[in-house]
Amino acid sequence: MDSFYELFENVKRACQADPKVSEVGYNKWIKSLEAQKFENGVAVLAAANDFMRRTTEEAYADTIRRAFEVVLGFPVEVEFVVSGKPVAKEAADGFTEIEQRMADLLSAHQRSDYELTFENFIKGKSNELAYAYCIAVSGKNNLSSRTSRTVFNPLFIYGDSGLGKTHLLRAIEHEVRKNYPDFNVIYTTGESFTNELVKAITDEDTYSFHEKYRNADFLLMDDVQFIAGKEMTQEEFFHTFNDLYTAGKQIVITSDISPNRIKKLEERIKTRFSLGVQADVQPPDFETRMAIVKRKAELLDLNLPDPVARIISEKIKNNIRQLEGAVNKIKGLTMFSNELPSISMAQRVIKETLIDAQPAEITVDRILNDVSAAFGVQAEDLRSANRSAQISLARKVAIYIIREVKGLSFTSIGEEFKRNHSTMTISYADIKEMMQKNGDLKETVDELINNLKAI
Repeated sequence: MDSFYELFENVKRACQADPKVSEVGYNKWIKSLEAQKFENGVAVLAAANDFMRRTTEEAYADTIRRAFEVVLGFPVEVEFVVSGKPVAKEAADGFTEIEQRMADLLSAHQRSDYELTFENFIKGKSNELAYAYCIAVSGKNNLSSRTSRTVFNPLFIYGDSGLGKTHLLRAIEHEVRKNYPDFNVIYTTGESFTNELVKAITDEDTYSFHEKYRNADFLLMDDVQFIAGKEMTQEEFFHTFNDLYTAGKQIVITSDISPNRIKKLEERIKTRFSLGVQADVQPPDFETRMAIVKRKAELLDLNLPDPVARIISEKIKNNIRQLEGAVNKIKGLTMFSNELPSISMAQRVIKETLIDAQPAEITVDRILNDVSAAFGVQAEDLRSANRSAQISLARKVAIYIIREVKGLSFTSIGEEFKRNHSTMTISYADIKEMMQKNGDLKETVDELINNLKAI
């Protein structure tokens, strides 16, 4: 890796994939850490202030150490410091300080999964089929295990991020552990599965990895699309799936898209997914959003007037996590101010929530990193004079994407690559022509562009 910054970005992704780290915990504490330096086996990470430093060190130090070891293959020490930047002042609307203070009081609530049960899942037209299937495989309604394991195995749930797929998986886990304490229930993610396999191979201990996953009674895997394109991971997952399915063990899988739309996922795995049933989850309708907001407020002991709940439900339409996050912020404002929940308070919270949800800026460096990863080359090679066939192709693809996505002039693109604009024009035209003749190349380029725009 070219820098400690890039290394730590990978470490963050490993933390995010850890089943023990909630999304709220990751976004609030780990994501905001800055990479300072890495010397003599010690990684120095900076938090915005001393409060955040103490909280992160107490709650997530071990998680971050494990993530470093997963990424690097060897253990490192982690030191937490306060950033040299001035501590951000409380904004006019009071969110910064309030969020910090609220997070301390609600951290146990956020980090635990006690909410992620069937009782706390809000069912509506957008998710009722997926909900019913999950109830069935969990045995909550005493459905016979034989029926569950023939009709609903595997169960594949798909839909956009933030619509409750993880909640359903965790609800199954909660129900099975409660009713069948002797069952071996494993919840993981596609990324965690991959990271564990890499570590097992590095440590020359794939036996323990096999023992863990192939002896599960219930395998619950979130975001299986992550394994697509990873040959060794797909091979391992295929055999794990076969062993569990043959033994009549329950498999439940989620993805952001349906199996047939997951590019670079092996056909034999897609075929296995078709053995059971599939259900999608859609963005909730208004009534369901209102119910979610009201339920979240109830869990937080927040008296939320109907007009306030209504405006939140009307403005935040496509993501349940954003709905719940908005209610969390209102709870914080009422805890540490003299205000009661109001329309104006909700409008401020909604504005911040929707601004935070805007896609990240698509930079030239980000494009180069994505293209280099897709073509198996180093990002710095794309700006170099290296003319090997693979690097030359990747460079032309990067030029094409920069032009298409960012709309830069060929002169500006040439400045990025230290070449004249005519070379950029020719490279752009070359790729455009190659894409017309090569469907695989076009699919790769389109996927890169879609992924850039989706984040």
